Amino acid sequence: MGRRLDHDGLLQQLRKASAPLDPLYIIMGDEALLVIEALDALRGACAAQGYTERTRLILDARSDWSAVLGATQNVSLFGDRKLLDLALPSGKPGKTGADTLQSLAGMLLQGSLPDTVVTLSLPRLDRASRSAKWASALFEAGTLVEVPDVDRNALPRWIGQRLAAQGQELDAETLAWMSDKVEGNLLAAFQEIQKLGLLYPPGRITGDDVRRAVLDVARYDVFDLRDAMLAGQASRALAILHGLRGEGEALPLILWAVGDEIRLLARLAALQAAGGDVAGEMRRNRVFGPREQGLRRTLARVAPGAWRAAVQHAHDVDRLVKGLKVPGLLDDPWEELARLLLRITVERKT
Repeated sequence: MGRRLDHDGLLQQLRKASAPLDPLYIIMGDEALLVIEALDALRGACAAQGYTERTRLILDARSDWSAVLGATQNVSLFGDRKLLDLALPSGKPGKTGADTLQSLAGMLLQGSLPDTVVTLSLPRLDRASRSAKWASALFEAGTLVEVPDVDRNALPRWIGQRLAAQGQELDAETLAWMSDKVEGNLLAAFQEIQKLGLLYPPGRITGDDVRRAVLDVARYDVFDLRDAMLAGQASRALAILHGLRGEGEALPLILWAVGDEIRLLARLAALQAAGGDVAGEMRRNRVFGPREQGLRRTLARVAPGAWRAAVQHAHDVDRLVKGLKVPGLLDDPWEELARLLLRITVERKT
């Protein structure tokens, strides 16, 4: 098999009611909305063609991988075709999982599972993982759909394409404004596009109409704050903190997310300085994918000696949250948390 499709190509193919389904689809990417769209389209196409018995398994290196091959052998009471819907969020199957995926790929390549379609969702794999035997076997046996990342610069074009698909159009200035408003959040952009489709008829929509419909839709969570801190994006981190405060997010939860990451970084920095196994420590803490990349960039950016003071600063902010006074710190824990974020985002090795 060994086919390659992009996200749009897959959706176009599945819209053809008579198009035969491939035995295996690997959906790979980090853009959650687009991955969900691709998987939903596959599930719908499978249901339309009689693959009505669905088994869903979310797996990692510690899972019971015998359930995967077991699901292919189960006989349906009604003779229904089967959809085996697999997810490997970490992109790391472990040895048992890798062996199982290789076996599954071999069975599909040989046509041993004629009444089964398998879908597997993965994060974007790095070069080493792509060349692993289990990944190569899957790519050879199935159709690989690589879901693109839609970065801030590409977002206006993406919004424009989505609006065009529902018969609407915006000028370039309004597309850029709308992209700024959703802060690069693809799901928020998608929701606003749907809103415009409900509010206005097909055709060109004026900038004023869009501004009336689209309020401040940048929706944040504590993990957005963590990611901005790891990326060294000071202004974005402060904007997210301000947004979380305005949305009524609990300060202890925010401090937990920031402080936990700082403590992990302090351990990793000490381990790195001692020549220890940083990658192994990340695995033990279940750190994979984009978060792992963010941690590594932060370790490369921030001086090792800065982490002890950062850990103490996080501890002091916790005391402020509990109503205690800390000499030398501001009385407002929100403001002091902002200073802690600046400590991490602005810090550079000299």
